[in-house]
Amino acid sequence: QVQLVESGGGLVQPGGSLSLSCAASGSIAAINVMGWYRQAPGKQRELVATIASGGSTNYADSVKGRFTISRDNRKNTVYLQMNSLKPEDTAVYYCNVAGTFVTSGSYHYSQFWGQGTQVTVSS
Repeated sequence: QVQLVESGGGLVQPGGSLSLSCAASGSIAAINVMGWYRQAPGKQRELVATIASGGSTNYADSVKGRFTISRDNRKNTVYLQMNSLKPEDTAVYYCNVAGTFVTSGSYHYSQFWGQGTQVTVSS
């Protein structure tokens, strides 16, 4: 089994910054893509940013230039630095990891989700 532990988040004023982190542990063979998604009340979960094992990144247009995703492959940890936050960034943020994991001695390609962390941008 794989566990994802998220940290960070909280309440911040518009224009402020927050940092999220998500550490994966467990029966991990190799993590391919790590990413962050968010879900605002009454809305569908949407992609925020992803980063591949080689370092290539992908961002939602709404966060380009304000958010930065990074990862530490040795620690199986993904980070999200959020700057110039806006009220519309308010949501529950979820980390996601996709890769090869070991279950009952066999390798499987799968993905896992973190428990989510609340980010609230308000004055």
